[in-house]
Amino acid sequence: MKKSKVYFTQFITPQSLIEIYEALGRDLKGKVAVKISTGEPGGHNFLNPNLIKYLVQKLDGTIVECLTAYRGKRFDPENHWKAIKNHGFLDIAPCDIMDEFGEIELPVKNGKRLDVDIVGQNLKKYDSMLVLSHFKGHQMGGFGGALKNVAIGIASRNGKAYIHSVGKTKDPDQMMATLFENDQDAFLESMADACKAVIDFVGAKNMAYINVANRLSVNCDCDAHPPEPEMDDIGIFASLDPVALDQACYDAVKNSKDPGKKSLVERMDSRHAVHILEAAEELGLGSRKYELEEI
Repeated sequence: MKKSKVYFTQFITPQSLIEIYEALGRDLKGKVAVKISTGEPGGHNFLNPNLIKYLVQKLDGTIVECLTAYRGKRFDPENHWKAIKNHGFLDIAPCDIMDEFGEIELPVKNGKRLDVDIVGQNLKKYDSMLVLSHFKGHQMGGFGGALKNVAIGIASRNGKAYIHSVGKTKDPDQMMATLFENDQDAFLESMADACKAVIDFVGAKNMAYINVANRLSVNCDCDAHPPEPEMDDIGIFASLDPVALDQACYDAVKNSKDPGKKSLVERMDSRHAVHILEAAEELGLGSRKYELEEI
């Protein structure tokens, strides 16, 4: 399989974020969605609005999110809007909770586990998408990067339950009651299926991906009280291939000489995190082989 290009810069600044996007050579056209995690209130590792605002504004983008399946501060629209405002995102761009007023089902073609992916209905409003992710550890997936941001991030509240339960339920409360009873590889394969549904719908040529590898906590931005990072920031990675991008970030953590990486490596290995990359590659979403170019 041909190697995909992944761009990297060690500098985490608003200007370097624009430069690495421009290095991709992809002009996202029409109405542009910028998919981020707005972060659970109480947490502080989500992407800083001051870091991303110039890139979002350059794209004339709309920051998009969906409701959570767990009953935190972003489970219902009213509180989620408060979080978006309090975290500073409304100050930099228009925002959209895509499943606030409904959801749609996208078919999963030749998926491993799921027949459909359930997403916010407002996904239909957008012509292209920048998937702008904070790369970090994750309680369930081992790590969260571009693939997780597409799969879980774009799924509606019910869609998140469907992915986490490997297609058993669309009810968030039922999902939470059995959250740790599902086969881990099956869950990771379900995330890969959901990615495929979204990418097929939006169009691979209408998407671009950036991962910011900073504030590398072992827990995700959905945690209201995440542990402090134990390893130093790495930098910004970007690619047109989400599999190669997440693989490059995974490798950067694993191969780091930073002794503080131990907890994050253990988190990724204990959740067999690499399997989402294996599953996504098998579904044709990208290549785990990549060429890294530093800018």
